[in-house]
Amino acid sequence: MSTTKLILTAEVTGLGSSGDTVEVKGGYARNYLLPRGLAIVATRGAEKQVTSLRRARAAREVRSLEEAQGLAGRLSGLTVRVPARAGDGGRLFGRVTTADVAAAVTAAGGPELDRRRIELPSSIKTTGQHQVTVRVHPEVTATLPIEVVAG
Repeated sequence: MSTTKLILTAEVTGLGSSGDTVEVKGGYARNYLLPRGLAIVATRGAEKQVTSLRRARAAREVRSLEEAQGLAGRLSGLTVRVPARAGDGGRLFGRVTTADVAAAVTAAGGPELDRRRIELPSSIKTTGQHQVTVRVHPEVTATLPIEVVAG
């Protein structure tokens, strides 16, 4: 089985984040990562792109562990209401997405979150209280209580 050396251009869960050099099976690279633009083939010219990707990632990431812990504390103390269309019995038309949660956190006065850093426990398809995990830093995660309301 052949492997392909790639440079990730976006964060891929379970594989790495932007700028990481990884070796994956050829089919995974050819059929999933490359067509979706999540990675590029590792060449000498691509090394220059890696440095710019790493600089951009460093600018986006929370600078220190202390800042991340402070942000996690702010998030866990925040009251977030996510409005969603619901029918009788509290069943939603559709589901709550990570983009909905990120927009609700910003609307509640919290920091802007990248939707890719938000992890839903499962599909949220009912109104009520739910717990969402936010990866603030590679070493810090925050549990964010959200309330899905009909509206």
